[in-house]
Amino acid sequence: MRFGVGNVGNVGRGLTLAALLTGLVTGCGAEDADPDTASGKATARTSAKVAERGGSVGATGSACELPVTFDIAEFWKAEAVDTAEATAAAGDLAELVDVFARQGPVTMACEIDAKPAGKIGFLRVWTGKPGDADARAVLEAFVAAEPEASGAKYSTFEAGDVTGAEVEYVTTSKVLEESKTEHALAVTTSAGPVVLHLGGLDTDEHNAMLPAYELAKSTLRPTAA
Repeated sequence: MRFGVGNVGNVGRGLTLAALLTGLVTGCGAEDADPDTASGKATARTSAKVAERGGSVGATGSACELPVTFDIAEFWKAEAVDTAEATAAAGDLAELVDVFARQGPVTMACEIDAKPAGKIGFLRVWTGKPGDADARAVLEAFVAAEPEASGAKYSTFEAGDVTGAEVEYVTTSKVLEESKTEHALAVTTSAGPVVLHLGGLDTDEHNAMLPAYELAKSTLRPTAA
């Protein structure tokens, strides 16, 4: 979820009330497109290629300090999301910030922007509090909190010593009457669950960004203590 282009949009370090209002005017769902997704045609075009590495996030001192570390694609730009600061800056609209910055059991913690690489979309990282829920349960709750989601297909994945849950699903914009494919994965750590979500302007942009998602997934590791 991002204000502006995407879902919550302009939520990030140093969010101002003006940015919040801009996002509310722009509206949610600007990334929705491609009706082929609903029939499964677009899914067949997805690629499992891995993008060229451009850096990493998660470790102390990186753009986003997280319970996990992973590589990000070349030219993509990561920015931490400070929801507490965003809420404080929003004043009377603080409740809306909370709605947009949270999805199910997790809260947005980092956005990795594809625009510097010539694509329109984001790889977003969401984190939650420690608990007993496993990765699949966290991911199911994340998808269930998206009212426009349907056709979820769950699986497991392994990356090094990390095992997690993954989902591919479709979101449909009732306003635009268009659908697109999305991917997300979840892992659990001692610091709490982590969800990585890849959206996109439409299914074509989503498919073009999948190699960046695959890079993140294949390099995902717990952050060293």
